Amino acid sequence: MMFSAYQRRKCADLLVRMACVAASLIALVPLVSVLYYVTARGIGGLNLDFFTELPKPVGEPGGGMANAIWGTLKLVLLACLIGIPPGVMAGVYLAEFGHSRFGKLVRFSADVMAGVPSITVGIFIYSLVVLQTKRFSALAGGIALAVLMLPTVTRTTEELLRLVPESLREAALGLGLPKWRATLRVMLRTAAPGIATGVMLAVARVAGETAPLLFTAFNNRFWGSGLTEPTASLPVNIYTYAVSPYEEWHRQAWAAALVLLVLVLLLNISARLLVRPRVGGR
Repeated sequence: MMFSAYQRRKCADLLVRMACVAASLIALVPLVSVLYYVTARGIGGLNLDFFTELPKPVGEPGGGMANAIWGTLKLVLLACLIGIPPGVMAGVYLAEFGHSRFGKLVRFSADVMAGVPSITVGIFIYSLVVLQTKRFSALAGGIALAVLMLPTVTRTTEELLRLVPESLREAALGLGLPKWRATLRVMLRTAAPGIATGVMLAVARVAGETAPLLFTAFNNRFWGSGLTEPTASLPVNIYTYAVSPYEEWHRQAWAAALVLLVLVLLLNISARLLVRPRVGGR
C-alpha cells in the first residue's frame, strides 16, 4: 500500500512537471514567433546608412533613422531620470509605512495609474506641458513616459522589499544602524536585482509607446539636439512609415522595429550586468 501511494505521488509529480513544461513552451511560441518574424522582415533593411543618416524625402532611395534612434534613447533616458527616483522612493514608503491611511491611498493610486491607457496620459501631458509651453518637446515626451513608468516601478519596489527576510532588518538594527540606513543599505540593496528587473520591465513598456509621443514629443525629420523642441522616435517613425503607401518606408519600418527589440534586449542585459557586482556575482 505504501509503495502504491508513493508511485501515485511520483506519477502526479511527473504529470504536473510535464504540464508546466508544456505551458512554458506554449507561452514561448508567440514570443519566438514575433522575434523570428520581425528579424526576418527587418534584417534586410539594416545597413550603415540606417544608423547614420537622416530620413530621405518621399521618392528618394536610401536614408536612415539616426535621428529617431537618438531621440528614442534621449526620451527613455529622460523618462528614467524623471520616473525611477520617485517610483523607488514611493515603493520604499509603501513597504515601510504602507499600512497607514495615506499609504493605502498611494497604493490605490499606483494601481489605478497602472491601468490608465497610455493615450490618456499623452493627452494629460499635452494639456499640462505642451499647451502651457506652446510647443512639442522632448521634455514633454519624457514626462509622459515617466508617468507610465511610475506605477510599475513603485509596486515592484514595494513587493520586492516585502520579500526580503525581516531578519536582515532586525540584524542591522541590532548592530545599531538607524532604521533609514538599514532600509537603504540592507533592505534596498538586497532587493536591488528584483527592483532592477521591474525597472527594465517599465522601460521595455515605455520604449515602444507611440500614442503619448504623438501628443508630446511629436516628430522631427532632423536632429533634435535640445529638450524644448520636437524629437523623432522609433515608435512614432514605425507608425508613420507603416501606414504609408511606400514600400521603401515599409522596409525601414520593419528595420526600426528590429532595432527597437534589440534596444530593449540590451537594456535588460545591461541592468543584469550592473546589478551583478552588488549581489556577489550571482
